[in-house]
Amino acid sequence: MRDTPAAGEPGAILSHLAATVRIAGPIAIAQLGQMAMGLTDSIMLGGIGDAALAAGGLGASLFFTSLFTFQGILSGTAVLAARARGADQPEAVPAVYWSGMLLAAILSLPMWLYMSHLTPLLRAVGEPPRLMADVASYMNVLRWGVPAGVMGFGMVRGFLPSIGMQWLLLWVVPGAVLMNLGLNIWLIHGGLGLPAYGMQGSAAATAIALWVTALAPLALLHISRHRHYVRLTLPRMRMIGQLLAIGLPVGGTVVVEATLFLATALMVGVLGAIPLAAHTVALSVASVTFMVPLAIGQAANVRVAYEAGAGRHAAARRAGFVAIGLAAAFMGCTALAMVLMPAAIVSLYLSRGAASAPLAVRLLRIAGAFQIVDGVQVTASGALRGLKDTRIPMLLATFGYWGIGFWLGRALAFHWGLGVIGLWWGLFAGLGTAALCLTARFALFSRR
Repeated sequence: MRDTPAAGEPGAILSHLAATVRIAGPIAIAQLGQMAMGLTDSIMLGGIGDAALAAGGLGASLFFTSLFTFQGILSGTAVLAARARGADQPEAVPAVYWSGMLLAAILSLPMWLYMSHLTPLLRAVGEPPRLMADVASYMNVLRWGVPAGVMGFGMVRGFLPSIGMQWLLLWVVPGAVLMNLGLNIWLIHGGLGLPAYGMQGSAAATAIALWVTALAPLALLHISRHRHYVRLTLPRMRMIGQLLAIGLPVGGTVVVEATLFLATALMVGVLGAIPLAAHTVALSVASVTFMVPLAIGQAANVRVAYEAGAGRHAAARRAGFVAIGLAAAFMGCTALAMVLMPAAIVSLYLSRGAASAPLAVRLLRIAGAFQIVDGVQVTASGALRGLKDTRIPMLLATFGYWGIGFWLGRALAFHWGLGVIGLWWGLFAGLGTAALCLTARFALFSRR
């Protein structure tokens, strides 16, 4: 029986679709599980007090944004491993694996140092002294999860799908979510011989959960029937160079997109507390639905790379467009929900009498409008990674996000007086431009 990435013959669209779903499903569940951990942490920290919630929320936001950046840098492991398997060169896969592991270890060091010295950055943006001290206290514990986070986000979630082992995530992530909840309760409030650690206890729970979600699937992989893909071999510096050539532009794209949303949040903050609350609710909903096309994009990465490695270029092209169509279809369904029943969705976050609720409903309708283009742009980017095309896509995404999205949103918000509504239409325009450019790039590049 063939492994998942190889499923589907050229010309069989339904087979491409089934193979993409089999890869994307476990990844999406893992991504949503990570969000569930973040929600658990927020609820637990909120029980301590507003100060703990603010510090933990800010610290975790900086931490996981960095992890997603390093995930992008390490995404080349999936590309090279899938291409090697497609080319019927399984003996090359272990070198990809161990080269990626070495690169993950190297990347962990600057992130650990960054997380250890956040105070100058917070001071530069004008955060109050109490918040800076609380964030430093939180990060002094959470930083010990950095190596596991880089390994887990960067290596595990990329490499496993490339060898058809993404289902291991289904064995690990749900248990890690429950474990994170139990550890939060125990370490925050104390018990069984341990004192109450408060906010630092929540950070410790997250760090431990990160280690479990990184090491457990790797341990299972090393004793599975696929262990020949990870047999011990020396990392290769030339391969690390290839990983960086693919991954650095991907990491740059993550930074560009993250900073766009950060800049938008800062501009919304200038408009006042009510617009910021409405923005937070709408963005939270959009972030949950985005996890699915993000997973589909990673599946496209593997599917396209496998077919390209096998020399089946028409099949690689078809696999990419099937993934893009799947993402558009899923996000079209979520868009309908946001457009047709936004008030019901907002009521999950806010009481109907909340001052920000009407504005949140309006923003959610706009979020529905950009659901499809958001799903298309992230999936098209993943398909291009499968072709080892990442530099031009980074420039195209930057043009869409900042050249169009930021400046148009800023103009609509502050010069035409649309406020937060204008900022969100700017996001729509930026994501739409990126979707159009990246899809066109894939259509042209995949013909070569």
